[in-house]
Amino acid sequence: MKQHLQLPLFKLLGKLADETETPVFVIGGFVRDLILKRPSKDIDILVVGNGVSFAEQAGKILNTKVSVFRSFGTAMLRYKDMEVEFVGARKESYRTDSRKPIVENGTLEDDQQRRDFNINAMAISLNQYSFGELIDPFGGLTDIEAKIIRTPLDPAVTFSDDPLRMMRAVRFATQLGFRIHPDALRAIEQQKERIKIVSKERISTELNKIIASPKPSVGFNYLFDTGLLHLVFPQMAALQGVEIIEGKGHKDNFYHTLEVLDNIASVSDDLWLRWAAILHDIAKPATKRFDKKQGWTFHGHEDRGARMVPKIFAQLKLPLNDKMKFVQKLVLLHLRPIVLAQDIITDSAVRRLLFEAGEDIDSLMQLCHADVTTKNEYKKKRYRDNFELVKQKLKDVEERDKLRNWQPPVSGEDIMQTFGIKAGREVGMIKNQIREAILDGDIGNSREEALQLMLRLGKEIGLQPAADLSK
Repeated sequence: MKQHLQLPLFKLLGKLADETETPVFVIGGFVRDLILKRPSKDIDILVVGNGVSFAEQAGKILNTKVSVFRSFGTAMLRYKDMEVEFVGARKESYRTDSRKPIVENGTLEDDQQRRDFNINAMAISLNQYSFGELIDPFGGLTDIEAKIIRTPLDPAVTFSDDPLRMMRAVRFATQLGFRIHPDALRAIEQQKERIKIVSKERISTELNKIIASPKPSVGFNYLFDTGLLHLVFPQMAALQGVEIIEGKGHKDNFYHTLEVLDNIASVSDDLWLRWAAILHDIAKPATKRFDKKQGWTFHGHEDRGARMVPKIFAQLKLPLNDKMKFVQKLVLLHLRPIVLAQDIITDSAVRRLLFEAGEDIDSLMQLCHADVTTKNEYKKKRYRDNFELVKQKLKDVEERDKLRNWQPPVSGEDIMQTFGIKAGREVGMIKNQIREAILDGDIGNSREEALQLMLRLGKEIGLQPAADLSK
């Protein structure tokens, strides 16, 4: 390991450790990522003694500010573009109603035992007499080679003590392409109800890291199979299952959603586009109906799903801002390009889609492309070929009519000023008819043609111009 500790910081901390006769180690995720050759910006330094005091001494030598969190017994400083956190070695015990531990001073061994997984319990010495030596009492190196997630102690105890570790097990397995050891999986199933004592914010942080992984379906399959998903995100778990009546069944919307999510993950790192993939069919259980002629239908699931998005975001403590509105818009519009791909593509339909999708049209098209998961290769090719036609039509109409983020060239203020009237039904009616005329292609997208139509519409309802806006 010595050859991997090239940062001058480690030599400096090792020198300070020797001068103060303090055993000091790099521990946890940085060591794991060092072995996996993954980039890491966070360094955890374990001090067998007073971690805060050691950090303050290191800060003086480095001439950098040290942030101290005394209630947690930790301190943090920045070194180049990395965050270095110092903590004293400790042992922990837990109450059944809280994941906040009762902390006592401890040894290196105590500290390694309290870690969540073997791959995160490895330490590397920084003291000169043993610089670079790997201390790996639980076989973390072996687990990395075997690509497995295991706990240092009994997994039932580990997960009961801190139930968030169940989500972290799934997250690490998904991020790293590892598998969770069968004993740990059984323990998650047994302890899953304990997740209820964890804050929604902490759960969503782990959920987002799963979603941001290279193949998110791995994590969601673990969450579903262990029963965790039913507790942390019941609306998604409700997608699973196939009902058959009179020999007619529908696709399993849970596994379809995972396929769409993986399709998006293969082409985009956008977390919120991935959330749109997760939620695009979320209202199918609520809108599912059986018709003897048509079979299974999910009429209006896009509209119902869009209305569910704010509630789900609030429930999961996700941001109720433009990110939520982006997801809501894509859920609402996700069928539109598919319908376009099935029918004759009219300029009017394309204009309306461009108007409603605005700057998010490219993300919408990515979602719709990912939504084609049929196993029928002929059907899949037909859909994909038609999508290419839709994309070309979108490009042609956009170049000609400039409708992305478009606002009609005549405003409500223009109408009120022209006819000398106040805001009311007439203003809204004229404005809407001008917008519809442009979208239908009855008039061009120009202020001159829009003003002409405004005057005609005003005349039809008995309004007389009080001002001339064309000058």
